[in-house]
Amino acid sequence: MPLPIENYALIGDTHSAALVGTDGSIDWLCLPRFDSPGVFSALLGGPSDGHWQLCPAGEVTSVHRRYRDETMVLETDFVTPTGRARVIDFMPVRDRRADVMRVVECVDGTVEMRMEWVIRFDYGEIVPWVQRRFDADGRPAITAIGGPDAVCLRGDPLPEHDSTDHRHTVEFTVAAGERRTFSMTWYPSSDSTVPTVHDADEQLPRTERFWRSWARKCKYRGPYRAQVVRSALTLKALTYEPTGGIVAAPTTSLPEQLGGERNWDYRYCWLRDASLTLRSMLDHGYRSEAKAWRSWLLRSVAGDPEDLQILYGVAGERRLFEWTVDTLDGYQGAKPVRIGNAASGQLQLDVYGEVLDALHEARVEGIKEDDFSWPLQLALADNLLSKWDQPDNGIWEVRGELRHFTHSRMMVWVALDRLVQAVERSGLPGDVERWRTMRDEVHEEILTKGWNDEVGAFTQYYGGSTVDAAVLLMPQMGFLPADDERFVSTMAVIERELRDGPFVKRYSTEPTEADKTAVDGLPPGEGAFLMCSFWLVRAYAMAGRTEEATELFDQLLGLCNDVGLLAEEYDIERNRMLGNFPQAFSHLALISAAQAVTTAGAPDRGRVPEQSDGPGYGEHHTR
Repeated sequence: MPLPIENYALIGDTHSAALVGTDGSIDWLCLPRFDSPGVFSALLGGPSDGHWQLCPAGEVTSVHRRYRDETMVLETDFVTPTGRARVIDFMPVRDRRADVMRVVECVDGTVEMRMEWVIRFDYGEIVPWVQRRFDADGRPAITAIGGPDAVCLRGDPLPEHDSTDHRHTVEFTVAAGERRTFSMTWYPSSDSTVPTVHDADEQLPRTERFWRSWARKCKYRGPYRAQVVRSALTLKALTYEPTGGIVAAPTTSLPEQLGGERNWDYRYCWLRDASLTLRSMLDHGYRSEAKAWRSWLLRSVAGDPEDLQILYGVAGERRLFEWTVDTLDGYQGAKPVRIGNAASGQLQLDVYGEVLDALHEARVEGIKEDDFSWPLQLALADNLLSKWDQPDNGIWEVRGELRHFTHSRMMVWVALDRLVQAVERSGLPGDVERWRTMRDEVHEEILTKGWNDEVGAFTQYYGGSTVDAAVLLMPQMGFLPADDERFVSTMAVIERELRDGPFVKRYSTEPTEADKTAVDGLPPGEGAFLMCSFWLVRAYAMAGRTEEATELFDQLLGLCNDVGLLAEEYDIERNRMLGNFPQAFSHLALISAAQAVTTAGAPDRGRVPEQSDGPGYGEHHTR
């Protein structure tokens, strides 16, 4: 079985990314892009679906791992009864091909190591044609070809091929000071020659320089810099460099409920995530990344505004048909394994507000409009005004009945408000009188229809009786001040109904008396959405509840795994992570909460360790 989600770490090259377990196994990797078919898919099945393990052959007494400073280079130390071996994993900065490099160093004593390489294309479906060949420099390699894909494995030593179960294994011993290098290279199968091998002694420092140079640009200098930089690096690793698009997560179908069907493909770019990322990049000094992200956003939504989608492929692709891989058993038995995402066809009105707010922030930061960007926003405005009062699927992409979600309506207000500001502050042309009138009408409608006197809160949807954590964004978006008595009361209800310790659920998945089916149209039950907990931190900070904000934020940082990563959700009962991993939304919310707590003047409790030992984490003993 694959490891618990939190036992993985991420390496990447800003085109794709791999998950490396504490057992030394790469169990997930799609090549050449984030959304390409998997070549290692053991995460969603078993070892025979593709993996690459490099670890001691015998007993392991403990495992310690970390990222090298402010980089995405992973070091894993395996302690054995006879010595300590270190495996260094990284993906060099991309050229036309894609590489994964693994370096074994013996720190002390001697360690017998074992490597197993099982390559499967197309999510475990294709057993490739394997050969031993030589590259242009005369160096031996093992090549595997299947359809459009080819990979070659180099190593010291090269493993033997077992034709019985199509595995490649090798055992070798390293003594103190010895070093062995292994690499896998993806290239198009149409290339007739085997690519030459990259020199690890050149690529490792080059890769470290790339990440450290990028991390140094982060402007945040508060007490949580280690966590903010680690989250920013994670977001950079989830960025598709050729276009600037950022995927929500590098994985698909990691369940939001163990054994359940809440399994979605997150290897795509959501406009909502795009907008939040753009704002975060601008806030923390990444101007060039923000401009690239803005360009991706504008290219993706270009065309008929009526055809606006809420998510796109990493290069702006629109056709993201959802289908299932029936041959994969799913993560620890959670089926189905989904490829593609049917939410691309949903109506989610809040994305208009997210997009127009992000472009507003870009203007405020001095990124000028051009002959393309402003007319496109005008077209989006006209389209929004033609449908703003329709029920939609909402921020949580419910697959149940369409409703008038309060958060969606609030983001309609945000869209209109930012359009008004574009005219009043930036002097851009537009129908400002109409926008201003509509903005005020939507505001009044939300105050009237979104509020429930009996509940004492703004509810999840008009006429409803349950609350939604997304309403915590009201002060952040400027809809109401954080000390408004209606928001204060709403926050209290959310704390009572959705909070459990440091965890905040996004909404109730249980049916109510008024609604015999859950609002999302799915079986009840899921983990706590970590982003929502960070939203509460920010709301506390903005309301002047600084001590509470700091205490909750410190608790949430303790949930990060041993290398500082967060999944989408957390299983409170089983004390483990759930959902796709690592999750961009969680890390975006962490950065935003850190900034809010710091700005509010939180008491200095000392820097929280970057690799904090959250519940159930820390050292991992034995395999």
